[in-house]
Amino acid sequence: MTIQLPGVDGVLRSYTPRTEPLALTTGAPFSSRTVFSAAHVVADPYADVSPDSPAAVDWDATLAFRRHLWSHGLGVAEAMDTAQRGMGLDWAGAAELIRRSAAEAKAVGGLIACGVGTDQLASGPLAEVRAAYEEQLALVEGTGAQAILMASRALAAVARGPEDYLAVYGHLLRQAAEPVILHWLGPMFDPALEGYWGSSDLDAATDTFLEVIAAHPDKVDGIKVSLLDAQREIDLRRRLPKGVRCYTGDDFNYPELIAGDDQGFSHALLGIFDPLGPLAAEAVRVLDTGDVKGFRELLDPTVELSRHLFQTPTRFYKTGVVFLAWLAGHQSHFTMVGGLQSARSLPHFARAYELADGLGLFPDPAQAAARMKNLLSLYGVEQ
Repeated sequence: MTIQLPGVDGVLRSYTPRTEPLALTTGAPFSSRTVFSAAHVVADPYADVSPDSPAAVDWDATLAFRRHLWSHGLGVAEAMDTAQRGMGLDWAGAAELIRRSAAEAKAVGGLIACGVGTDQLASGPLAEVRAAYEEQLALVEGTGAQAILMASRALAAVARGPEDYLAVYGHLLRQAAEPVILHWLGPMFDPALEGYWGSSDLDAATDTFLEVIAAHPDKVDGIKVSLLDAQREIDLRRRLPKGVRCYTGDDFNYPELIAGDDQGFSHALLGIFDPLGPLAAEAVRVLDTGDVKGFRELLDPTVELSRHLFQTPTRFYKTGVVFLAWLAGHQSHFTMVGGLQSARSLPHFARAYELADGLGLFPDPAQAAARMKNLLSLYGVEQ
């Protein structure tokens, strides 16, 4: 069986799918690293909505995917960027997602952390930004989940300088019931976050970020860094107070950052671990045995796929994540909240399919090939 796949040059070429998936098993949580997958949401394809409507979510399929991740030992980072937070999923939808996922985590014993932001507020003065954060923090802590303090578009818009970030984050950390994860999301993921921490100079921004942590080290479990700059993450990791963890959010360089060096390593909170879940879990279990070489041999080949999905404009990586979930059989359709399935091109999808199939990510390669052919036919590609 072959498939005619279009390249970026518009020329069709034959591709022969693999016949067997990679053999992977479920397993317990890991001993050497804490690993979260930022999970996507599954849209309700039968809802009569427009891209501007509130998100219509298929709750059964969405929670089933989280059980899939937990079954492989991964934690779930809920209501984050990967779940289209602020790109189709509003605060009302995110709040319901947090409640349902936290209850499901409790029922199955799964590790969960949930995003706390200010997306119920389009803009406003500093006091309103702080109040919006407080509302979301209270909801997340009320479910028993760990809180992830996400970067805020509203704060970025109103903050006059580093002192405003220090004030808002200091206020939140003082009232947090349990240690939180601080999330620094770079502008490649969200252009509205340019100049976060009070400066577009990343060295100055890093100093402010570290000042927040140093003032409240007992309230910071760790940091998630999503700047797609491995050396900057390593330098920042080495400056953290003892006991504060670094969770890599670098979807370009995660194998080397998780493996670490003689001065430390990163844990993980990654969107790419949504489609890579079982394979990533297998790799970390190998790392648990101390076999760094075996870990890298499993995970290094996945980087080409990750860099493809996260290519510029990076914020549309969610489209590729959901596309692969459909091909892998985790959902019955390729529809996204906000109509975001239209955000990538057919050649982009074709390459994502080829790379994922080559890695053995599809539990049923024949089903994935059939679904890929269906998509191609919608674009007028005859097989």
